[in-house]
Amino acid sequence: MSLALHTRVERLALKAPFRISRGVKTHAEVVVAELDDGSSRGRGECVPYGRYGETTASVTAQLAQAGRRLASGVDLLATLRAMPAGAARSALDCAAWDLEARRGRSVAARLGRTPPGAMPTAVTVSLDTPEAMHAAALAAADAPLLKVKLGPEDPAARLMAVAQAAPRARLIVDPNEGWTLPILKAMAEPISRLPVMMVEQPLPAGDDAGLAGLEYPAPICADESVHTAADVARAADRYQMVNVKLDKAGGLTEALAMAAQARDLGLGVLAGCMVSSSLAIAPAMWIGAVAEAVDLDGPWWLVEDRPGGCRIKAGVLYPPQPGFWG
Repeated sequence: MSLALHTRVERLALKAPFRISRGVKTHAEVVVAELDDGSSRGRGECVPYGRYGETTASVTAQLAQAGRRLASGVDLLATLRAMPAGAARSALDCAAWDLEARRGRSVAARLGRTPPGAMPTAVTVSLDTPEAMHAAALAAADAPLLKVKLGPEDPAARLMAVAQAAPRARLIVDPNEGWTLPILKAMAEPISRLPVMMVEQPLPAGDDAGLAGLEYPAPICADESVHTAADVARAADRYQMVNVKLDKAGGLTEALAMAAQARDLGLGVLAGCMVSSSLAIAPAMWIGAVAEAVDLDGPWWLVEDRPGGCRIKAGVLYPPQPGFWG
């Protein structure tokens, strides 16, 4: 059966600027892949990430090449295996899972699991002045978990501003590779006094050897240092948790393998995402269902999400409507 692959780029407006240590964005640029067998159509979404050299143009070019392979008779599994891990393969992989579901075999049936239910998710407080971060945390103070974006400038003051605004929330500290080892060590004392659940990727991925053997008051979670299941073992001596993102891994298939590998090595799992619509979050919820912590608030940042998508209320992520994906 021949498959046709259709792609499009969408620019989704954010309701507030999203700032991290590497920059700021006001829109989420996503690529949607639709896989059509003539009677059913599966959908997947990815977010190209400049940190890994991805753009909407490079991702659509990869998907165009995959579409040509499919049109020439190369089967879907071989086409996916020929693609590197990353956003393009994630969109196609998720579209393939959805297509199989629309043919009659749901993701739940394939995995032998019940569909994910409602789950607490981190709500992100983006990097800003301490006063602005305090206000943002105050607005989200009913969420049980906040992710706090920090940089190298006055991280303690910013973290304390958030903690004071939301005293009942647990915290994920995320410098996005923006700290040095001396900053990380200096932050141990304020972090030890706060309900910090983890510190996510504090050091640059290529400069994290100093984490080996480091005693710290909160678990340290790998993000940019770990992309696929093959990376997990290499990072196990430096990190206690792994952020599993479909766009890094190359889709739900590899993300499931990453989570399983982390479990085998005694590492915790954080289910993560990019700023995206519910079309990217629905498959990621399958990782969230087996994770110690969930950070799937991508649609929360959008002015308008896709009809029938996920809802986030008071820091709880609710699944999309039946038939939305998978």
